[in-house]
Amino acid sequence: MEFKANSKELEKLLAKIIPAVPTRTPMQILENLLLEVENGVLTVYATDLEISLKSFLNIASDENVKIVIPARLFYDIIKSLKDTTVHFKINSNKRLEITTEKGKYTLSYIDADEFPEIPTINTSNDVYEISIDGHDLKSAFDKTAFAMSKEEIRPAMMGTLFEFCDEGLRFVTTDGHRLVNYLKKNIKADINKQYVVPERAVSVLSKVLDEKELKVYFTNSYVSFKLNDMELITRLIAQKYPEYKSVIPLENEYALRVKTNELLESIKRMMLFTTSTTRRVKFSIDSERIIISAEDIDIGAAGEEEVKCEYQGEKMDIGFNSTYINDILSHLSDYDEIIFKLHSPTKAVIIEPVEQKENTDLMMLLMPVRLNT
Repeated sequence: MEFKANSKELEKLLAKIIPAVPTRTPMQILENLLLEVENGVLTVYATDLEISLKSFLNIASDENVKIVIPARLFYDIIKSLKDTTVHFKINSNKRLEITTEKGKYTLSYIDADEFPEIPTINTSNDVYEISIDGHDLKSAFDKTAFAMSKEEIRPAMMGTLFEFCDEGLRFVTTDGHRLVNYLKKNIKADINKQYVVPERAVSVLSKVLDEKELKVYFTNSYVSFKLNDMELITRLIAQKYPEYKSVIPLENEYALRVKTNELLESIKRMMLFTTSTTRRVKFSIDSERIIISAEDIDIGAAGEEEVKCEYQGEKMDIGFNSTYINDILSHLSDYDEIIFKLHSPTKAVIIEPVEQKENTDLMMLLMPVRLNT
């Protein structure tokens, strides 16, 4: 059986699929790709059992076939070729011949029935379908993904919450120390339901999303993202997401207004003076300024800077983990000014942009750390 394809078109397809191939796995079969040729369409599948990716390409072929081949080697061969037509010949002796104008390469293949079954989502009554602008979804991931938990003892927090509500589609992430609540008001749905998408799927999607619209299909167990000539399917996290609204304080009556990037630059410098154990920075807040300080007693180093602000409230000394506050400010750096809403040195702090962007409502929350007395 034979078929042919353009090398650069095939390389582009494989680049989308290769992220689902695990680099290390006890299941060697997962280090392969499933190639399916059917009715003049080449579909390539990859999976690590958590996420599955597939993409397709129209090719010249008269027959149908399915084979499994080594993923990295095949990708590296195609990627190394110049723009040319690649001829494929599948022999009965379990060999795939790859031929170009100047070269011939041979790979062993195995039968398709050894490859794990790729989940499929059939549109039915138990599937919820929604269209989302790719730019909107990427923006949501860019603002929220950093706060997902990496601790396996809390699996529900190792993903992004998609919460369909009356206001729109809300994206929530938290690791117990910080929380991001990002509402897209222009994504309307006719349901009120929650789905938790695992971090691995979010990470892969973030790299391939563009401004084009994509279809998303939710079931009770899986979610499918279909964009252009590619589909990502992942199992949803089955555990219920924590009641995040209960940790958002209502009594934070003190307001601190500050230039985002001035504060961020100061934090980055103070991180040079934090200890590796606490990573603590101290905010001493007055009506018109914040004194930001850090000290590493072990090496006898300390730093202190002043940042202008507008503050309404009682004077306060409050500590933060410098890594966490740096992450939050970095993801707010496209907003000119932000507001810290505070109550006391031991209560969660709300951080919001002074001016929200169109059709969005972004709120971040950060737990303080105790200061030495």
